Amino acid sequence: MDIPVLLVCFSALLVAAVLLSELANRTVLSTAVLFLVGGFLLGPGVFDVLEVRSGDPAVSVLAELALFSVLYSDGMRVGLRDLRQAWRLPGRALVLGLPLTLVITAALAHWVAGLPWLESLLLGAVLSPTDPVFAAAIVGRKEVPPRLRSLLNVESGVNDGLALPIVLVVLASAGGTDASGWGLTWELVLGLAIGIVVPWVVLRLERLSFLASVRHLQPLLPAALGLLVLGLCLTTHANLFLAAFAAGATVATLSEEFRHEFEQLGELIAEQLKLVAVMVFAALMTPTFLIEEISWTGWVFAALALVLARPAALWLAFLGSGLGRREQAAAMWFGPKGFASVVYGLIVLESGIDLADELFHLTALTVSLSILAHSSTDVLVARQFVTEDIVDHPPDSGSPRPAPD
Repeated sequence: MDIPVLLVCFSALLVAAVLLSELANRTVLSTAVLFLVGGFLLGPGVFDVLEVRSGDPAVSVLAELALFSVLYSDGMRVGLRDLRQAWRLPGRALVLGLPLTLVITAALAHWVAGLPWLESLLLGAVLSPTDPVFAAAIVGRKEVPPRLRSLLNVESGVNDGLALPIVLVVLASAGGTDASGWGLTWELVLGLAIGIVVPWVVLRLERLSFLASVRHLQPLLPAALGLLVLGLCLTTHANLFLAAFAAGATVATLSEEFRHEFEQLGELIAEQLKLVAVMVFAALMTPTFLIEEISWTGWVFAALALVLARPAALWLAFLGSGLGRREQAAAMWFGPKGFASVVYGLIVLESGIDLADELFHLTALTVSLSILAHSSTDVLVARQFVTEDIVDHPPDSGSPRPAPD
């Protein structure tokens, strides 16, 4: 992969995304769709500007860095205080909704796409996490009920980390890793330990009077912590994704101040890495990939994974919860297949298992359809809550109007 060409393509799309951001905020256009379509058009098979191959080490490194930053930022949003204050509805989505989504997706993969059960479970685990960044109008608009925004934020912040061990365990069972059961457990435990202990020690040191950071450098401390955790994981072969999420959650729990200071910087870094990875991911999907290498049953599976698996799982999870009908419908629909699924799909592709290529094809297709569908409907659904609020609380037509000047 030609890095200078990649930089030019990404920068051009990023400039276009910023210039169109106001329009995107009012219409079905979205930044994620822009990078998805842009990467596809720039990739091999269309304009051949980006020469990207799935076996390219740069693709894997970029995807891992992007997911690390995303999980670190996700962890920052779900400190223990947040989980204690708003656990009831997200708890249903995570404890019941996530496993049900995995099982229903696996059943569809087996009965519709014709995959063996073990590979079907692996695909279900890969596609079970959600990402509300691709539905930004839902979690970012004040018109949307706060408990719905909180539900989607907390759920998406936690489910990436919950799905990861399942992906690794099922992949190991399919013969996709060299690590033994104990080796895999050690990697996960070590990653969790690094993610908790390193921020805890550094933040305790920062509270000492002679080590306190000055105000304008405070946003750099959480960033430096993330880099330190990343370096230690790469050095010790600990699981860097679990470490990233644990580190972010530890910082959010121990220091509300540093969490707030890092929020804007961290979100910008994670967003840019995610978008460049989406562009590269889209460049891997050539016209041949979409037309010739995926059967009609694969297209049916991808569609059902979006319109059936998540809605059915969340409907069951929220029975008796008291969540309003419109809020529940929005939560059931806005389970966009997140960026974590892209990286988990690449991990499966590089694992060398027998059906790795087919699993990646189905993952790529489902994630692409999800980005197109969810990023194009978030504004429309958000407007429904505004309409509902107007209907439920109409202006008082009997009140006198102010006299003209």
